[in-house]
Amino acid sequence: METNNLTKLTSWQKLETHYKQIKDKHLRDLFNEQPERGLKFTVNSIGLFMDYSKHRITGETLDLLFNLADELELVEKRDAMFRGDKINKTENRAVLHTALRAPKDAKILVDGKDVVPEVHAVLNKMANFSNRVRNGEWKGYTGKRIKNIINIGIGGSDLGPVMAYEALKYYTPRDMTFHFVSNVDGTDFAESVYSLDPEETLFIISSKTFTTLETMTNAQTAREWTLKKLKDEKAIAKHFVAVSTNEKEVTKFGIDTANMFEFWDWVGGRYSMDSAIGLSTMIAIGPENFNELLSGFHQMDEHFKTAPLEQNMPVLMGLLSVWYNNFFGAQTVAVLPYEQYLHRFPAYLQQLTMESNGKHITLDGMITEYQTGPIFWGEPGTNGQHSFYQLIHQGTKIIPCDFIAFRQSLNPLGNHHDILIANVIAQGEALAFGKTPEEVKAEGTPDWLVPHRTFEGNRPSTTIFADKLTPEVLGKLVALYEHSVFTQGIIWGIDSFDQWGVELGKVLAKRIIPQLTDLKTKLDHDSSTNNLIKHYRKGL
Repeated sequence: METNNLTKLTSWQKLETHYKQIKDKHLRDLFNEQPERGLKFTVNSIGLFMDYSKHRITGETLDLLFNLADELELVEKRDAMFRGDKINKTENRAVLHTALRAPKDAKILVDGKDVVPEVHAVLNKMANFSNRVRNGEWKGYTGKRIKNIINIGIGGSDLGPVMAYEALKYYTPRDMTFHFVSNVDGTDFAESVYSLDPEETLFIISSKTFTTLETMTNAQTAREWTLKKLKDEKAIAKHFVAVSTNEKEVTKFGIDTANMFEFWDWVGGRYSMDSAIGLSTMIAIGPENFNELLSGFHQMDEHFKTAPLEQNMPVLMGLLSVWYNNFFGAQTVAVLPYEQYLHRFPAYLQQLTMESNGKHITLDGMITEYQTGPIFWGEPGTNGQHSFYQLIHQGTKIIPCDFIAFRQSLNPLGNHHDILIANVIAQGEALAFGKTPEEVKAEGTPDWLVPHRTFEGNRPSTTIFADKLTPEVLGKLVALYEHSVFTQGIIWGIDSFDQWGVELGKVLAKRIIPQLTDLKTKLDHDSSTNNLIKHYRKGL
């Protein structure tokens, strides 16, 4: 199979030459040569302040990256996505998660049909249902109020809702509980329902096809758990709703299709948290706050669509990721939110980024001769400082960091927030400038200990500030990373919106499932797989 020609482009080769010229340049020198870079390399727009001055770049670096984006027609391809063109080539689909947060007066066509009215019809249906559950009008089969909401899904049908719930927990009613079951491991379900009463519990089954193995296995278990107490099949319609498009299977399960919430094939799973997949989110935070979440998404969409490249946050973030991934050889990105409510945000981004850009075949069907999607990971500060930051500061790997912080705490307690923010600012400073041997010696450190206490610095980071964590700000942050992923995918020439890589393991698992318990089945896998199946059978 052929390889593609990204690295042969003039703009790419100029970047390679430039990289060789500045790769050993230290951030200390860059700040000494350009003391105002802390003011210059910033963007302050739509309620977010992004400081990217602590990156190993110059103005020339950015110009060359913008030239690369121009040569690869980033703007034109961005506009094609917003238009509803079928840019998901391998599945012949439009990519229109942006339509999920478009205002009512927008017009977005898919195959000649305006999808905006359908989007708002579903949002209105979600709002009506959410209000009925929240105010107690929707009751369980025995007349008891619903107090427990359990979302059953997996992948995008789980990671978005659970992240949003945890991120916006401050805005949720505390007389209700919210649980999220995704793992087919029975422990996930068992622990989620451990102390709950089926009479007060509502399940949201989130599966576009209503056939996803893990989701439907958990859904059937939930059905059995409910009927064990409520006995009557008619109870299912009062304790289960569906986020799906498969009316036949939803009806067969026992769910009234009036309580089926639709979404569309132009919404990828990992881009769906602001669709009907967000029903649990809307119940948790209320329709008004959910609309604020959508507003935040839309504001970032408009920023990405209209801001010049040099002031465009997703473009800058995406191009910087390419810069480190492909020129410095950085293989990971650490996302470090200094906000406990965002403790699931890095996990959410793992699917968004790694399922989107974890590809080695281009849109033209050729093998890439360069690295594509980096590994995303992270934990909230300050916890991470006492675990893995050691490697970021003094390890052998370059790990670009995204710090996320807020000027106001949702839970102000004494001077906690000042300590938190001092730490996030200090970490960026320490990573960038480090501590020289001379500085360490000046503190009276013995010569033999000096190397151990020296910090090389020159470790790149971005710091993003908002005033406080609100539904609107969360929408902006998610959309920021969505469009950064898009930017990277355009540069690498890959389809950021399919996910064929998740299919093979699922197919093989379905083949192995009956072989685990049918001892008469002849095993015809490789010797390792056969032996593992035999080992499992011994425990039956």
